[in-house]
Amino acid sequence: MIYSFKDYIPVVHESSFVHPLAAITGNVIIGKNCYIGPGAAIRGDWGQIILEDGVNVQENCTVHMFPGKSITLKESAHVGHGAIIHGANLGRNCLIGMNSVIMDDAEIGDESIVGAMAFVKAETKIPKRSLVVGNPAKVVKEVSDDMIAWKTKGTQLYQQLPKDCHASLKEVEPLREVPKKMKIQEGAYDTLRDFMKQ
Repeated sequence: MIYSFKDYIPVVHESSFVHPLAAITGNVIIGKNCYIGPGAAIRGDWGQIILEDGVNVQENCTVHMFPGKSITLKESAHVGHGAIIHGANLGRNCLIGMNSVIMDDAEIGDESIVGAMAFVKAETKIPKRSLVVGNPAKVVKEVSDDMIAWKTKGTQLYQQLPKDCHASLKEVEPLREVPKKMKIQEGAYDTLRDFMKQ
C-alpha cells in the first residue's frame, strides 16, 4: 500500500520488499535490500524519511515526525517489531529493540543497541556503540565487538529476506490439515546468549 501525498510519491528500490499490508506515504525514499514488514507505517506526509540500503522496519512499526522535520535511518539500521521512530535519526548498523520508542530529534549513534521497550526521550544524543535500556533510556555500557557481530548477522538475514519474499511470498488459501511430511525450518541465527557461548 503505497500512497502519494501532495504530489510526493514514495521511491522504493526494486530490490527492496514492502509487504502489501504496510503503508508507505508521501516523501519516503527506500534504498536497496530493505525490508518493510506487514503493519508498518512509514509516513512522509509532513517531512522526508530516508531509509538507506539494507534497513529493515519490522511488523507494526511506525516511522513519522513533526511537520517540517526530515529523518534518516542509516545503512543497515534494524528496527524491531512494534517500535516507534518519531522524528529521530538512526545511525548506521544500529538495533532498535522491539516496542521501543525513539522520540523527536533524538540521535542513535552508529552500531548502538537500544533494548526492547526502551523509551528514548526527545533530543537525546546516544553515542556510537552504546547499549541503551530503560524508561527513560540510559546508556549502560559500550557495545562489544561480539555484540555488534551478532547484530550484524541478524540484520543480514533481513537483507536477504526481500529477495526471498520476491521469489516465494504469495497469497494462498490455507491447508485444512497438517501435511504428514511438513519440515521445520533450520536455525539460521542464535540468541545473543547462545551466540556468546560459541
